[in-house]
Amino acid sequence: MSTDELASKTAQICLDGNFLFVDETTGSDETGSGTKCTPYQTPVAAVAVIVSMPEEKQATFKIAVKKAGEAEYVEITASALKKARKSHEIAAKKAKKQAEQSSKDKEQNEAKEAEEQRRLDESKKVVLVEDASLAVAQQIRIQDSVKNRNTRVKVFGWVHRQRVQGKDMMFIVLRDGTGHLQCVLTDRLCHTYDALTLTVESAIAVYGEIKEVPAGKTAPDGHELIVDYWHVVGKAPGGDDSFANRVNEESDPSLLLQQRHLVLRGDRASSILKIRARVMRAFRDHFDGNGYFEVTPPCMVQTEVEGGSTLFEFDYYGEKAYLTQSSQLYLETCLPSMGAVYTLSESYRAEKSNTRRHLSEYTHCEAEIPFISFNDLLDTIEAMVKGVVNRVWDEPTTRAMITQVNPDFKPYTEPFVRMRYEEAIKWLNDNGIKRAEDGKDFEFGDDIPEAPERRMTNTINKPILLTHFPGPIKAFYMPATKEDPRVTESVDLLMPNVGEVVGGSMRIWDHDQLLAAFQRQGLNPDVYYWYLDQRKYGTCPHGGFGLGIERFIAWITNSYTVRDCCLYPRFVGRCQP
Repeated sequence: MSTDELASKTAQICLDGNFLFVDETTGSDETGSGTKCTPYQTPVAAVAVIVSMPEEKQATFKIAVKKAGEAEYVEITASALKKARKSHEIAAKKAKKQAEQSSKDKEQNEAKEAEEQRRLDESKKVVLVEDASLAVAQQIRIQDSVKNRNTRVKVFGWVHRQRVQGKDMMFIVLRDGTGHLQCVLTDRLCHTYDALTLTVESAIAVYGEIKEVPAGKTAPDGHELIVDYWHVVGKAPGGDDSFANRVNEESDPSLLLQQRHLVLRGDRASSILKIRARVMRAFRDHFDGNGYFEVTPPCMVQTEVEGGSTLFEFDYYGEKAYLTQSSQLYLETCLPSMGAVYTLSESYRAEKSNTRRHLSEYTHCEAEIPFISFNDLLDTIEAMVKGVVNRVWDEPTTRAMITQVNPDFKPYTEPFVRMRYEEAIKWLNDNGIKRAEDGKDFEFGDDIPEAPERRMTNTINKPILLTHFPGPIKAFYMPATKEDPRVTESVDLLMPNVGEVVGGSMRIWDHDQLLAAFQRQGLNPDVYYWYLDQRKYGTCPHGGFGLGIERFIAWITNSYTVRDCCLYPRFVGRCQP
């Protein structure tokens, strides 16, 4: 208790034979006043009040204690009083020491703040001017820094990291989206107001020569920019609103999603998006190199492809319309005029699946190929996946980024496992994996849920082309096999740690069979007149597939969720930023 608090308590004491009362059960050292009505809890509190009195009064006060379980107050024993006095003395010394240290700390902090303010005031007098006698700096991007060593350059970028070493040296790791560059600032360059107040994520321009780092030292690309002039382009805030206080590794996932625009500046997030860009280019190169044409189908449609329950509906000038679930039907219409075609475009599913592999908007790589068999389709899917992976892996910068985020990744060279649906059912039952709803074995006709499917795929630990699904659990346009009309010429490509990445099938190419499929599905064939016409004017056997780019990226980068594999994920409850 402070001196003022003790004086207040002393003034409140109601004399009762000059006793201060202590009740170990109901008393309180914080709110008590030493009376029977409001006793203290410990003798130490009573001693503290007594020793704060004038000396002539101290001897006139005694302490009465009611121990736990006792009914009456009893005068404190000499030994207990001695112990209480000793405890009070120790506490008083400790409090005095703490007060002295607190005062010392305050003085030191005030002196430090004063010195810091003095330095800031002095720094405002330091004005940097570019040395006109130096060679004109050539503006470059960081990715071009190796070939521009030993020449004077100018680089714009954002402060990714910074480290101050003494008063005359500062290291900045600059980021410009194409790479990272370590910059060394010395002497007056470190003394400016901007230098002393520089914050992470500030945009700056640095001038100087790029030199290889000394032996035994490390830096990105093995070199550093020896800065001779620099200036701030756009300063980021510090303090409570600093970048590190907005997002960090310990932030809640929901906060990271809300602050996705800032998360994108991180090493892993930016690397994944760069890998995605290279993967998208690799898909285009693969298809273009194999004679496919890219098309751009509409995203506003009036037909369904994968079931009406997952359609995003909207008003289209007074008519009912939807965001497309798939561009497959439109791709099929291009076969007679363009041959094999593909698209890389967005698809939308109003599916309330709040899992790590579902998105409401995703990038869909779809292809349709005429005059092929089902085995041709399986070969095409396998060749595409291997070909795209090899393309990105053969590019050194992309391989480096993949290795950075997923050190264990290696291109898969062995043939993919080919497994029929019935074999998967048997595998699940043989391995004791039961249906979640009733704990029983899986049966033919069951739609294998994500968890058992993932467990099977991860256990086998190889890409699996899972084929021949029963008709009732697949889309209406998938044809039954001639050998077993219960199953369809359909396939899902399952990848370890991700699950389904590709879904494909042959397409019903007989007009009457397709018309019957529409009727079974309860769809109005009149709306699909243009699709039926493909079976009327020169039909042919054909097939195709759809691949989710985000799932493909999740597999390559070993990302836990597809939400990390797109720019701004859209899923149940998330449509920001």
